[in-house]
Amino acid sequence: MPGGRLTQQDRRQIAVGLAEDLSYTEIAKRLDRPTSTITREVMRNGGPAGYRSDRAQKATERRARRGRPPAGQPSPSPAADRAGRDAGTVQDFADRFTDLLVATGIPRMMAGVLACLYTCDSGSLTAAELAQRLKVSPASVSKAVGYLEEQELIRRERDPQARRDRYVIDEDVWFRAMLASARMNAVLAEGAKDGAAALGTGTPAGTRLTDMGRFLDRVGEDLVRSAEHWRTVFTAERDAQR
Repeated sequence: MPGGRLTQQDRRQIAVGLAEDLSYTEIAKRLDRPTSTITREVMRNGGPAGYRSDRAQKATERRARRGRPPAGQPSPSPAADRAGRDAGTVQDFADRFTDLLVATGIPRMMAGVLACLYTCDSGSLTAAELAQRLKVSPASVSKAVGYLEEQELIRRERDPQARRDRYVIDEDVWFRAMLASARMNAVLAEGAKDGAAALGTGTPAGTRLTDMGRFLDRVGEDLVRSAEHWRTVFTAERDAQR
């Protein structure tokens, strides 16, 4: 039924839809489910290329058994955070947010780190705290934060009291990420122009590369202007609210 848990038959239908190269939206319509449910199910269980209905069903059953208290023992009340939010609800959103980030092309471990940082009120965590939350090794966290720093999606700051680094998402994170994207567009545009000159601007390949360079140049310029404009607007709004 819509809104309930996915059944084994639902998972078979998802696998059929993926084999038919249907989009998540089309599969969701077949099953009368939200698209986010299908996206989360597929990304949690191997992605579009690796999804298998039987394995997904068994994995779900294992997760359910891990969360089930022993017979005769009452279920514990959900823990609440300092803001009074149910910890299970927060974790469920973090899982869904991770799946959405993965769907945009961010590797899962990096997406998990971003989700952790976005869903904690401080917006900053140490490597040890991230490893504990994600239940992964410190080496995995180190690789993930290195990638995210390169993309300028997080920044590192030194905690002088604890004498260790903290990884931070601040108010300008997406502004910096947009500028990083614009810089990459500029590099690609320059490479395309060089290619057009080398292959001949009058040839089909040269024309193709010229068009690519012009397009990326214009998109990059618009991206920087838009990022600077909205950064100014949002900064003014935040300052007015403080």
